[in-house]
Amino acid sequence: MSDIINLKQFKKRKARATKEVEADANRILFGRTKAEKSFDKNQNDKQVRFLDQNRLEPRSSVSSADEKE
Repeated sequence: MSDIINLKQFKKRKARATKEVEADANRILFGRTKAEKSFDKNQNDKQVRFLDQNRLEPRSSVSSADEKE
């Protein structure tokens, strides 16, 4: 004979196991460690600073008119 099991407990265990498998998949797809997040933020800040420091400003129309005279 087989063991008698409580159907409610069985369903809850199965649902927990399914959620855990889905959570593991989401951790792989979407999860990043704090170190990865801070590294990416620092890299982005560094790129923004570099671009701001090396920005080429357009010449104003007043200065170009002075050059023609």
